[in-house]
Amino acid sequence: MKSILITGGCGFIGSNLAVAFRHAGAAVTVFDNLSRRGSELLMLRVLDRGGRFVRGDIRAPEDLDRLEGDFDLLIECSAEPSVLVGTQGADARFMLNNNLVGSLNCFEWARARRVPVLFLSTSRVYPYDAINARSFRETRTRFEPAETAPGFGPGGIGLDFPLAGARSLYGATKLASEIILQEYARQYDLPALIDRCSVLAGPWQLGKVDQGVFTHWLACHYFNKPLTYIGFGGHGKQVRDLLHVEDLADLVLKQAARIGEFRGEIFQVGGSVFANLSLCETTEICRALTGHRMDIGMDPADRPADLRWFVMDNGGTPDRFDWRPHRGPKQILKDTYDWLRQHEASFKKIFTP
Repeated sequence: MKSILITGGCGFIGSNLAVAFRHAGAAVTVFDNLSRRGSELLMLRVLDRGGRFVRGDIRAPEDLDRLEGDFDLLIECSAEPSVLVGTQGADARFMLNNNLVGSLNCFEWARARRVPVLFLSTSRVYPYDAINARSFRETRTRFEPAETAPGFGPGGIGLDFPLAGARSLYGATKLASEIILQEYARQYDLPALIDRCSVLAGPWQLGKVDQGVFTHWLACHYFNKPLTYIGFGGHGKQVRDLLHVEDLADLVLKQAARIGEFRGEIFQVGGSVFANLSLCETTEICRALTGHRMDIGMDPADRPADLRWFVMDNGGTPDRFDWRPHRGPKQILKDTYDWLRQHEASFKKIFTP
């Protein structure tokens, strides 16, 4: 890959992928509207590594049309990633325009120029009620599956888990974008690949509770900000798997080199059974790293679209690409803690508004 375009390239995932491709010797252009707080700092990191920045909005096709140069790959990771956006209705149009219409504009731009597409999707395409309705056992620190069903079991949620049901507007826009890209790949013989990612974490993530939950949890310990266990009894036993963003970058580099083989195939990408934590387990790691022991509030009421347990079953992804996650939960949080310490002055206002 000689020239890469990354839409949403000044976000957490996009900027880390940009740095990885620059390290591999590719020319990288990041395209972003810099609307998210802190994105200008991530832009500077990309520029420092020799990347090129173009300011634009994926909701405006004319902005994409102004892009100059030839590209070997489009990596589309520009979504609004919060499952809470749209739950009250007021910002539903924003979610739909940004994630669905914006992705469509990117795919159409790629089709017209015959540029292969690698699309970053989400585990949130799976319906939350159907997952929560499965049987779980409660241990001292977490919930665990107590049954096996299609696409569900101790090994995680697989590609064959049924997709019928509500999944949040965020999940719905990402699933719709997956389907549209698969149609583009088939109808126009467009090389395309979809990575269905679980929770990403690691350095340079501007953690918010509704997206970068593990970074948010660590940052609140670091800066002595209040925290609350919300939902499922209020004990912090809900579980998510987490993947170091550098493990994702290792995979995407391998996928990019083979992008011509794929026509809309979906790959599961997460920390899987190798790397997952409950919130109360995360608390203990954060306390050990920061030396701060805070009282954590309890709110037993469930939030919209929340999950009792989600661990990604990576299925055939490891064997197809000779790839596996290598950085476990403690290393992910330790790497993030070291980054926070090193860059505290620059990011303190973002984490403690």
